[in-house]
Amino acid sequence: MINDTQMDSGEKLQWECKAIGRPRPTYRWIRNGLPLTSQGRVEIVNGELTINKVQQTDSGMYQCVAENKYGAIYSNAELKILASPPVFVPNPIRVIATLGKDVSLECKPRASPKPRITWKRGDRRVQPNKRIMVLRNNTLKIVNSSRADEGNYVCRAENQLGSAEMTAILWVKEAMRVVLSPSRVEVTVGESVVLSCKATHDTSLDVAFQWFFNQKPIDFQQEGSHFEYIQTVRAKQTSTVDLMIRSIFLKHAGKYGCRAQTSADTVFAEAELLVRGPPGPPGVVIVEEITDTTATLSWTRGLDNHSPISTYNLQARSPFSLGWQTVKTGNR
Repeated sequence: MINDTQMDSGEKLQWECKAIGRPRPTYRWIRNGLPLTSQGRVEIVNGELTINKVQQTDSGMYQCVAENKYGAIYSNAELKILASPPVFVPNPIRVIATLGKDVSLECKPRASPKPRITWKRGDRRVQPNKRIMVLRNNTLKIVNSSRADEGNYVCRAENQLGSAEMTAILWVKEAMRVVLSPSRVEVTVGESVVLSCKATHDTSLDVAFQWFFNQKPIDFQQEGSHFEYIQTVRAKQTSTVDLMIRSIFLKHAGKYGCRAQTSADTVFAEAELLVRGPPGPPGVVIVEEITDTTATLSWTRGLDNHSPISTYNLQARSPFSLGWQTVKTGNR
């Protein structure tokens, strides 16, 4: 069985045709209604067809015929050879990098056959070195970018049908800094607290913020009764947003994160919220011994919820008592 195929000129085509029959079938190939034989770039071995470095003239309808003395079956497919000069979309492109970070400038023209790629900066061809390199996919990679790397880079693509150029405009900006304060705070159940996220960044860049609770985005619509996003305050080189957590429950204890993002980089900062509240119940309670008048108990400590446990009250009741009564108070 062969299938319709679309290829760039210069690539290698391999089709295999298989059939089952007794006696064993023989194979022949037909292109555009005419027999196809092994010649030049075309190789036919039993049911396998190979065409090396396909060209526009190889386009057409192909048939593989498998036959024996009892009959013949056909498998059909169309081969299309693409042919177009290089085209860049979009062009130019603008890339913003962070000072000291790596940056990649992609060069992805639409072209067939595959074009030859060269990079220029100004009038000079880019010479690869330890810091600037051209990758296998024709991407220009700059390691540890600096202000001196700013400027226009030109990718030129060329094949036998034509050529085209794309300009990549590179800007290198200062790295953004983010401070989330307070970084650690303790509150009591029922209280409220405000966390403030301040980003210092290049004045030409806009900042988008997102709040997280234990690494999951906060849904302010669902959690609106406890969480409030307080809008951005923008100064010359800083942007600030606040998160108000009100009427706090024990379940609100954990890690709160603020993610600040520009077109150049993304920075994440985290703060810890501890919530004090009434202690939880003791852990496993074991009755170790019972007599007519006494009982010996042991238990494991439960959660203290950041409020140290000072005493335990033991209560008991019998058929003759009025409800539960405290029989012992101690610190263990």
